[in-house]
Amino acid sequence: VQLQASGGGLVQAGGSLRLSCAASGRTFSGYTVGWFRQTPGKEREFVAAFRGDTRATYYADSAKGRFTISRDNARTTVYLQMNSLKAEDTAVYYCTSRPGFSVHYWDAKQYDQWGQGTQVTVSS
Repeated sequence: VQLQASGGGLVQAGGSLRLSCAASGRTFSGYTVGWFRQTPGKEREFVAAFRGDTRATYYADSAKGRFTISRDNARTTVYLQMNSLKAEDTAVYYCTSRPGFSVHYWDAKQYDQWGQGTQVTVSS
């Protein structure tokens, strides 16, 4: 099972990007899928999560109102739509998944599969 993250790039402040996380070998049915981001010298930071069984979504305060996490009907891809991007959103974004759900969905240690990361750079 592999996760493939894509969609990163360079965008001006105020712009938008949509990240994709595709699963190979299985679907995301019954899994929680999360997005984290990391900048040099810092720990991975929770951004958003999608709970597979209830379709509930969870966001970091920094993402609320600007980012939207969703899953396609085939349950093979999870998206992170990022609007009104700011320079402080610049980071490598990672998608991750775990079977079931953890109330500690914001904790990177709760996840066991990670994609390779995609760079998002927001110029001010």
